[in-house]
Amino acid sequence: MHTFEVWAPIPSSVRLHVDGELHPMRREDDGWWRAAVDATPGSRYGYVLDDDDTVLPDPRSPRQPDGVHGPSQLHRIDPDGWSDRAWTGRQLAGSVLYELHVGTFTEEGTLDAAIGRLDDLVALGIDFVELMPVNAFNGPHGWGYDGVLWYAVHEPYGGPDALQRFVDAAHARGIGVALDVVYNHLGPSGNYLGSFGPYVSKNPGIWGESINLDGHGSGEVRRYIIDNALRWFVEFHIDALRLDATHALIDHTAEHVLEELSVETLRLSAHLRRPLSLIAESDLNDPRTVTPRSAGGYGLHAQWDDDVHHAIHAAVSGERQGYYGDFGSLECLARTLGHGFFHAGTFSSFRGRVHGRPLDVRRVPASSLLAYTCTHDQVGNRARGDRPGGYLDRGQLAMKAALVLTSPYTPMLFMGEEWGASTPFQYFTSHPEPELAAAVVEGRRREFGEHGWDSDDVPDPQDSETFRRSILHWDERTEPEHARLLECYRQLLELRRARAELTDPWLEHLQVTYDEDERWIVVHRGAIRVVCNLGSDPVTVPVGGSPILWWDEPVVNRTRSAVLVPGHSFVIVES
Repeated sequence: MHTFEVWAPIPSSVRLHVDGELHPMRREDDGWWRAAVDATPGSRYGYVLDDDDTVLPDPRSPRQPDGVHGPSQLHRIDPDGWSDRAWTGRQLAGSVLYELHVGTFTEEGTLDAAIGRLDDLVALGIDFVELMPVNAFNGPHGWGYDGVLWYAVHEPYGGPDALQRFVDAAHARGIGVALDVVYNHLGPSGNYLGSFGPYVSKNPGIWGESINLDGHGSGEVRRYIIDNALRWFVEFHIDALRLDATHALIDHTAEHVLEELSVETLRLSAHLRRPLSLIAESDLNDPRTVTPRSAGGYGLHAQWDDDVHHAIHAAVSGERQGYYGDFGSLECLARTLGHGFFHAGTFSSFRGRVHGRPLDVRRVPASSLLAYTCTHDQVGNRARGDRPGGYLDRGQLAMKAALVLTSPYTPMLFMGEEWGASTPFQYFTSHPEPELAAAVVEGRRREFGEHGWDSDDVPDPQDSETFRRSILHWDERTEPEHARLLECYRQLLELRRARAELTDPWLEHLQVTYDEDERWIVVHRGAIRVVCNLGSDPVTVPVGGSPILWWDEPVVNRTRSAVLVPGHSFVIVES
């Protein structure tokens, strides 16, 4: 006997459909419907609302073997499938993350195939893998941010059992697993939640209708989110969650949903006796996100820091379009590296207003901010989805890596960047509905056209070749130019692990010097100096010490008071 239950305050009648048979359900005063029915572990089921004969999937479906429009399937993770009982978790501070998209990480595009590459990440020096969303979405291929059934694992990736195997294999290698989750909106295809209850707000959001976090009936909607987050921690042994676009969570209640989630996560972490981390994606530059609750913040452990990316990328590449407009100078780079946010109560020309708030560097450690040279957004949301290696030389790529991997922030890599992958990472979808597919293609080209890109350069997201082009070519790592960059990344990560100065998270201990005209910048980390020449010509930098790591070999003067750094290169010296 299995008890089925679903929250559905909107319909006046709900019937349970199990393995071809209909069963009545009993409504409780709180809007939940329940029925105890004989069912096998793999039974297919769904719900019939009012007089519509359509069988809808369970909003909390644990598995969708036939896609998001098909029936749900009863499923439980096998407790005997775990071998990680000795796993005590891993904290974010001091760690290095590696973001990957399951569908393009390997040729097979599955979680099981991704297991075969975990040893490569161990050899590189990775501590966490961060999976882009694996929740169920319509169509075989996509980025995952159009999910509609948040509790189910995308079947083409291997379903829930494959995610269990992946996490278990990662833990066996000492790697933690972070999972990207989307709680700010629902995808356009397969979204039936509005038929059950008030999941969607009447307030417009960035990507259409937003989630109802503070309106009538929002208590159960918030519970839907929090229960989902806790499920990944408990049932799948996930170590951290990356919360997508938290700035799009519209919540005017006294206790923001992020704070509520922080409270419940800490409670669960204490019970499980292992670290559980929450990482926000936010473009607000609001320190409240990572400020402890005792100091009036939400209490999350970390957030992505786009300002560090923008400052490094614009300075190295020279790009100034769009949100790079305020970035690019070495003064900007130095200020951002030393303060976490560039826009901290300052005017943003891209936004046309004052943006952000200063970070209290005495109280908030830099490890609470994730730094990166690129992400799925910073690559995939370019018109052509081209990686930096398509328009920068290898020395520039190495410089960007050196600035991030020796910074006091928590570094994150995007899959393939460590060898300068030649493959792009383009925006791809596989919506089966013709009208939705056409709208996505047209909308993408119109959006980039408005930002000055040639719309003809924008790949068709629905073209299967757009997806195919984005699959990593792991065999190119042995080619000389790729192998050299890969070894540079490995050495930088090895140095980071070896030297406490490089994982010191306190920005008060960091100093930056630079020369705007000669295009050099030096980041001082204790006895270590990270010297970068952003110009194309060699330059003499007045920094003393012994070189311990470099891209192109430097020349130290006789008195060891200065170093000649080749163009587009870095050198790390020890005083």
